[in-house]
Amino acid sequence: MDQAVWLTFLVGVLAATLRVATPLVWASIGEVYTERAGILNLGIEGTMFLGAFVGFAVAARASDAGFGGYLWLGLLAAMAAGVLMALLMGLLSVTLGVNQHVSGLGVTLLGIALSLFGFRLVFGESSVLPSVEPFGQFSIFGDLPIVGQVFKQYLLTYIAFLILVPVAWWVLYRSSFGLNVRAVGENPEAADAAGVDVYRTRYAALAIGGALMAVGGAFLSLAQLGAFSPGIIAGRGWVCIALVIFARWDPVRATLGALLFGAVFALQLRLQTLGFDLPFEAFLALPYLVTILALAIAGRNAPYPGAYLKPYRRE
Repeated sequence: MDQAVWLTFLVGVLAATLRVATPLVWASIGEVYTERAGILNLGIEGTMFLGAFVGFAVAARASDAGFGGYLWLGLLAAMAAGVLMALLMGLLSVTLGVNQHVSGLGVTLLGIALSLFGFRLVFGESSVLPSVEPFGQFSIFGDLPIVGQVFKQYLLTYIAFLILVPVAWWVLYRSSFGLNVRAVGENPEAADAAGVDVYRTRYAALAIGGALMAVGGAFLSLAQLGAFSPGIIAGRGWVCIALVIFARWDPVRATLGALLFGAVFALQLRLQTLGFDLPFEAFLALPYLVTILALAIAGRNAPYPGAYLKPYRRE
């Protein structure tokens, strides 16, 4: 291929990398908050799924009713749904002390089931999937060559990389709330003795995490696709679990991991168009295989939070 074709190929991969990484950044940082508080939220897949459905359903109905800003209404509804799922996870794992693996998987199954049932209830059965006009793309660099094309992204992408990541880092490492979250995740007994409400802090971390996870799901239905389908999440929640361990519970490293996954995902899509003689399934599996490999390398001897997976009972 000549230089112009390679340049177009590279620009396309970079732009797609940011788009693919966006929902992973939202959801991974949400999982960082919960795991830093000592809670493994395996309900992330179901929370993202429910966020995608609720956001789309509310936006579609608001659009039909002629409401302006229907996409933002959908996004707010998705966040509310994410918080409710997080509170359910909190009831099971924090208040009742149920095994976090079991309760998380239960929340995921519940979120998926509610979404599929709700979709049929709201939209019925049709051979044509309903859709909404999604969020538009724009570039902060205008029509500049190459850079303008790479950074032609959604507003939620800009918010994720330019606002969410630095704010999450500051909250976790520079604020009293972040100190409390890390304290209850490392040693809840000592945190309780120092006057920190362990239960309230864990519920707050779960609620923040649930809202962010739901935004990650809603991004797919309200921005990238403009529609909802049963396979919309496609295991991204489980990828986020791996990314958090790969990142060793740091929001910046989690973002880098999301970009790695996004880059491989974008690359495999474009390699298919170049006619490589490989099975279609091999291309689809490539990003997930790279994620597993990165987790196997970086996750060895990872310093898990001291109270990870351990329910707290005040004496």
